[in-house]
Amino acid sequence: MTEQTARQKAGELTREEVADYLRANPDFFIDQDELLRSLTLPHDSGRAISLVERQVHLFREQRDTLRRELVELVSIARHNDRLFEKSKRLLMQVIEARTLNDMAAAIDDSIRGDFGLDAASVLLFTDVELPEASQGALHVVSPSAARERLGSLLEGERAVCGQFRESEREFLFPDREEPIASVALVPLRHDELAGVFAVGSCQPGYFDQSMGSLFLSYISDTLSRLLPPMVQRHTAAAPVTDMATESR
Repeated sequence: MTEQTARQKAGELTREEVADYLRANPDFFIDQDELLRSLTLPHDSGRAISLVERQVHLFREQRDTLRRELVELVSIARHNDRLFEKSKRLLMQVIEARTLNDMAAAIDDSIRGDFGLDAASVLLFTDVELPEASQGALHVVSPSAARERLGSLLEGERAVCGQFRESEREFLFPDREEPIASVALVPLRHDELAGVFAVGSCQPGYFDQSMGSLFLSYISDTLSRLLPPMVQRHTAAAPVTDMATESR
């Protein structure tokens, strides 16, 4: 015979049965003031406290926990609000840009100035030689070279964050005196892959896979739609420029 069975035969209740009853009857202690005063619980200080004191202590702990969570949520909301304003300013400048280099300059200034990062890079994948290329944050590379150097980083549509291999970082951010240690990269893809947008920090571990990339994705979505027609305009303008040069 088990201890629990013996107690049940003797008419005694187990702890589990008492706990289940109180859960099913949370109003049990109403009009039981004397019983509440007689119940005591151990406290961290070592002294015994009443059940009411214990409840008050638990409610205060819950209040403090909720207060900390609220402060954290407000801090996150303010941070996201600042990110939204910075992203909005950048996107307005990108939309108003008339040339590829104007766009690249706006991105470079915003990422390093507003966002406080160390580098920005817009890599366009094309085999066509553009009249404006490889200035500031703008770099033009062939699709084959991009696939060879970046490989699986181009397969997805979402941002990829991490430290990356040294060869990948050098390809994304060429001609830098201070090397980039941590990178967030988003493929520029609307119908087809047009390039990549990358931001970098000299601080190792600044970007990791747990970081949110919502605002980075907003920027890359806009670039994915603006860059292809802008590249076409520059490509169409190149022969006209050559003809004008030849006629002089």
